[in-house]
Amino acid sequence: MKKDHLTYKGFIGSVHYSTDDEVLFGTIEGIPDVVTYEGTSVTELKQAFIQSVEDYILLCKKHKKPVFKSLKGSFNVRIKSDLHQKAFTYAITNGITLNQFIQNTIEKELSAV
Repeated sequence: MKKDHLTYKGFIGSVHYSTDDEVLFGTIEGIPDVVTYEGTSVTELKQAFIQSVEDYILLCKKHKKPVFKSLKGSFNVRIKSDLHQKAFTYAITNGITLNQFIQNTIEKELSAV
């Protein structure tokens, strides 16, 4: 299932709705800071997202800091133990490590994007 989101200049923004406030809102994802935006319509939300991204880029330039979160290339994944066993067995019987198998699988999935 695809999640609703906004994109602009490589930034991804979440989209949520508050029934209490009757407002759309979101945050810029994948950055080391918390930047939020909101609007009462989809058009207003998109404009607020774009303005938040532009403001964030300027702020980062002013403070000479990177705009995107630095990812170190490793992460933990929780999966069912039987799936873990199958992946491990597949990797070993194909002469690769589990890490190589996972990386190859992710690369294959993303190559279609």
